[in-house]
Amino acid sequence: MKLSSRWWLIAASLLGAGLSVAAGTTVAAVPTAALYPASPAELYGTLFEQIQLRRLFADGKVFVDAVPKRPANDIVRDYLAGAAAGKFAKDEALLTFVLANFKLPEESRASSLPQALATTPVGASLLAKNSASALQAHITSLWPVLTREPDTIGEAGSLLDLPGPYVVPGGRFREVYYWDSYFTLLGLQADGQTKLVDSMVDNFVSLVERFGHVPNGNRSYYLSRSQPPVLYLMVELAGAQNRDTQRRRLQALRTEHAFWMSGERVVTMPDGTPLNRYWDTRNTPREESFREDTWLAKTAQRPAPALWRDLRASAESGWDFSSRWFADGKTLASIDTTNVVPVDLNALLYGLERSIAGQCRVARNHACTARFETLAERRRSAVERFLWDPVTGHYTDWDIALARPRAGLTAAALFPLFTGLASPEHAHAMARITERQLLAPGGLRTTLSKTGQQWDAPNGWAPLQWVAFDGLRRYGEEAPARQLAERFLATVQREFNTTGKLVEKYNVETPGSGSGGEYPLQDGFGWTNGVVRALTAAIGAAAMTEDKH
Repeated sequence: MKLSSRWWLIAASLLGAGLSVAAGTTVAAVPTAALYPASPAELYGTLFEQIQLRRLFADGKVFVDAVPKRPANDIVRDYLAGAAAGKFAKDEALLTFVLANFKLPEESRASSLPQALATTPVGASLLAKNSASALQAHITSLWPVLTREPDTIGEAGSLLDLPGPYVVPGGRFREVYYWDSYFTLLGLQADGQTKLVDSMVDNFVSLVERFGHVPNGNRSYYLSRSQPPVLYLMVELAGAQNRDTQRRRLQALRTEHAFWMSGERVVTMPDGTPLNRYWDTRNTPREESFREDTWLAKTAQRPAPALWRDLRASAESGWDFSSRWFADGKTLASIDTTNVVPVDLNALLYGLERSIAGQCRVARNHACTARFETLAERRRSAVERFLWDPVTGHYTDWDIALARPRAGLTAAALFPLFTGLASPEHAHAMARITERQLLAPGGLRTTLSKTGQQWDAPNGWAPLQWVAFDGLRRYGEEAPARQLAERFLATVQREFNTTGKLVEKYNVETPGSGSGGEYPLQDGFGWTNGVVRALTAAIGAAAMTEDKH
């Protein structure tokens, strides 16, 4: 039996165990981590470590995405025998063994304007006369390039099978990613790709049914963590469905909420209110960055397992990496993500609780409605009490060890506006401080710190532009919202005119491509495509000119 079939049998049994929404849905039991499919590190042991530590591939993600050509046990047996005989002392010999036994992945590049568009009369006209139209056409043409069909790799590799088509970000990111996908879906919806939107939502629901949460991405090595909980936003974006689909999606949201409200992801605030933090159930080096994490532990003056868990928790946050998570505000070795109660995570969980309450109300499940309305109000009150800094006048994170707000203004402070948690007074104060400090010539800054990390200044990221834009508009702050959107769109347009690419991040201070991070700048790029398409639909393509800087 295929591994994917096994997991679908588990999913079916879990669904069968749940009650209907109208009768009072219960959260079904889910497989424990012990039942998850093995990751590459677990499958290949010493072979995995040697490949990653000896850096046979410049990018550590290459091997963990590779597909074995024969059973893993056979490969490991032959490797151990060869290693004992001294056959793999040289990197060349080990690389030859790897290439003989594994199929390496191909990058899903979409680096330039598709040749088909550039060579057609219409495409040539767009390129020559209307760059904004050319960019829109480019985005539309990329959806099929970035779309993957289910079961393209199967059970042998680290990829977790999904039941329907999905869109990947591009470049080294060959799988679907959780929070990326919401922002990608914004563009798909704007382009009328409703079937693909539904397919992706149902894919994420299937992951919750199989594993109890949405993993960071559909890879076995991502199963120990999630990402910012945006599934409820995807469900709302997809809109009304038949009753069975509604029940299934609501059940998935309740299961996801239970995941976040269990174990070490829950933090008790000084008044006893539970809020949440990012966490990872493992405290080992990330498999996709095994060498980097191992070497960092050798230089950091702290226990390696704690360091590795904080690195992993940062990956769960999506902000990997940022001064936001650094105890000293400067260096990666001081990362203490699990010591932080993040404002963006708790704003999103407030949105999740409100969404569940609303869907339960539609289903006439009064007990569920009352429970989640109470949970949402309790969280809103706690965020306003603990994650609003009255001294600096903005939302921020909470430092658990110091029992006080964390220093520093970041774009995460706009999430309470995005989910409707913010009081009107605080929302308008956030609009003013955003105009003064976060708004740069090319869009919204991620933070005010320059550390060389990719989630710091001078970089701006498409998802954060959308969160700020949508959040400001929610509170009637139309002028700063539009100014932010116009500046970011102009940055994207300028880079597209120069390179023919959309990339994952941009420099918004001296507008251009972004920099920093553990890997080269990636193009494609799923969430940039989605946000640009959605912003353009919201304010018009005329805004996409270079003179907004």
